Amino acid sequence: MPLDKDLASIQEVRELLQAAKAAQLEFHGYSQQQVDRIVEAMVDAGYAQAARLGRLACEETGFGKPEDKKAKNEFATRRVWESIRNLKTVGVVDEDRTRNVLTIAEPMGIVAALIPSTNPTSTVMFKAIISVKARNGIVASPHPRAASCTLEAMNVVRDAAEKAGAPKHLMAVISNPTIEGTNELMRHKLTAVILATGSNPMVRAAYSSGKPAYGVGSGNVPSFIERTADVGKAVADIISGKQFDWGVLCSTESALVCDAPIKAQVVDECRKRGAYFVAGEEKERLSRLMFDDRGAINAEMVGKSPVYIAGKAGIAAPSNTTVLIAEMQGVGREYPLSREKLSPVLSFYTEDGWRSACERCIELLSFGGIGHTLVIHSNDNDIIMKFALEKPAFRILVNTQAALGAVGVTNGLEPSMTLGPGTWGGSIISDNVSAKHLMNFKRLAYETKPLNPPTGAPRALKEESRPAPSGVTQYGAGLSAEDVDRIAAEFKRSLS
Repeated sequence: MPLDKDLASIQEVRELLQAAKAAQLEFHGYSQQQVDRIVEAMVDAGYAQAARLGRLACEETGFGKPEDKKAKNEFATRRVWESIRNLKTVGVVDEDRTRNVLTIAEPMGIVAALIPSTNPTSTVMFKAIISVKARNGIVASPHPRAASCTLEAMNVVRDAAEKAGAPKHLMAVISNPTIEGTNELMRHKLTAVILATGSNPMVRAAYSSGKPAYGVGSGNVPSFIERTADVGKAVADIISGKQFDWGVLCSTESALVCDAPIKAQVVDECRKRGAYFVAGEEKERLSRLMFDDRGAINAEMVGKSPVYIAGKAGIAAPSNTTVLIAEMQGVGREYPLSREKLSPVLSFYTEDGWRSACERCIELLSFGGIGHTLVIHSNDNDIIMKFALEKPAFRILVNTQAALGAVGVTNGLEPSMTLGPGTWGGSIISDNVSAKHLMNFKRLAYETKPLNPPTGAPRALKEESRPAPSGVTQYGAGLSAEDVDRIAAEFKRSLS
């Protein structure tokens, strides 16, 4: 008699974790050169399959554009690798001769990776790459809506890794994802750390699992166009950000906040770039379509084109429409379109002066994106710095697109598909997550401030503990090679 789906999923998780842990214990002993050769093979394989995997993701989920998912797959492999290629993750990774402290890298163990339906292939490859670079194993839980493409993306990088010398079973994806299976993955004793990307309930479950967890929050990113900005470029950045993969990145612009003196120019630029402004009953129909009475987003509108969304709302938008824009007077539950929309729908606010705009941006972030990202388009450095110092977001982007700027495409931020919102957003991390966050560091610290003075010269070494002659392997007093192998095997068993 076959197991129920939830029980089968739990059993699969246990088996994958046990296999991954055995592989990770073997992988722990690999050299930096071996690790880097394996990760580079993963990167090359994922990059080569970027277009195919992008198409699979679109076909399975119905979200976004194949060409933009291809670009995300390329970013999550090649661009991420370029940022971590020279990162030391094996042995002594830092020497502080001033303090006489050596830092030694240790893997965390098994990474439990929660994968979203909006960016499934790019996220799973990204998390596998940074996990393996830090000598971890990884077991991923896909969103049920993206299970097949997530599994295929992992297969691509896993097969390449094994051909390059990685232990088998170091990386895996749950083929039968359920809530019960994902909970087992997060709580299991063999799981060391959780990388959670997904819905707010799933991220909260990761935080409450009893395991260390890196979680991401929702975006609801405000983009402020201040009166000194290059308006044409600012509008181009915002519209192109909303168009990229039809707005499914959490870093995508959610609201345009316009300085009052330049409103006419901003609106004109938006229209030039194909934006359609909804008003009156159109706005009401759009609000009802995008969100239910509880404020939950309509998943069937996520990552869809603006023309498709307009048609479903009964709005006669032109066929060349790039973005739907709704002018808003407030933020909160009574203004559904002030939420994160994960689609090419943009809310529009007009504020007179940067102080008023500042308050509006804080209001938007507090309603659904606190700690995440804010953009300011301005050529006034004093105002830019005030925004940087005063706003509750950990990525303050200047004169750039939010969607790809926050992940590190258009600037010097750490390239990442996982963006921490910090403690303001309920996370322990405010960085763009990368391989350096998946290592433990131990310190070898020599005494520099003695509590007790030395008592004399060091004692002479006993004969049996003297260094072995050159070319002779010495395992310790009375220990043979077989003894060392036995002790190492017992130690590995104690860790599993």
